[in-house]
Amino acid sequence: MTRLWSLLCALAALAFAASPFVVTGFNGFEPSQFPVPLEDPPVQPAGYAFAIWGLIYLWLIAGTLFGAIARGDDIDWEPMRKPLFASLALGAVWLPVAQWSPVLATVLIWLMLATALVALFRAGDTDRWLQQAPVAIYAGWLSAASCVALGVVIGGYGWLPPTPAALLALSIGMALAVTMQYRLHRAPEYGITVIWALIGVVVSNWQPFNAAVIGLAVLGMIAILGVRGTDTE
Repeated sequence: MTRLWSLLCALAALAFAASPFVVTGFNGFEPSQFPVPLEDPPVQPAGYAFAIWGLIYLWLIAGTLFGAIARGDDIDWEPMRKPLFASLALGAVWLPVAQWSPVLATVLIWLMLATALVALFRAGDTDRWLQQAPVAIYAGWLSAASCVALGVVIGGYGWLPPTPAALLALSIGMALAVTMQYRLHRAPEYGITVIWALIGVVVSNWQPFNAAVIGLAVLGMIAILGVRGTDTE
């Protein structure tokens, strides 16, 4: 069964990476999908930040293929495989769901995050750059992306104006990221990836200048770096 789960993880990673080629033309939730159209939600990072998906896809494929070929029976890899498979399998269907229902897609990405974090906490100590690191950047980006989706939905349905919606979602994301990084001193890639997303938020809110959102994003970066600074390992 250990080898079977290693193969399933590799197949799920390949399906996840193939999804953008199957569902083309998706560049985020469309304003027309919401009762209150938002052209540039302040919670959303600048477009360039999403290029990190290329790195995530490739690293996950490399890690899971290595795990399946060279570490199929390794008990150090085994604990993370079931939650990682669950997260990647959900990710493989996320894009078509997002084109159909932003609310359901938001629920789905939070489930992807939850299972990715479980996988990260269960990751072993061997083959760090192929076992733990790809899951860390994946979970870090999902921590940001899930809160971005939440902020867009809150603003898009008019539950809060765009800037308060962004501040609420970013606050949730920062609290989550700081807590997880405090518990995951051995995985700095997680916090670095969240910081990448927060820099993207700063860039997207620079013109027109949104002091509240930029200030909160900068505070989040400082908090994550502060947690990393307490690492004595």
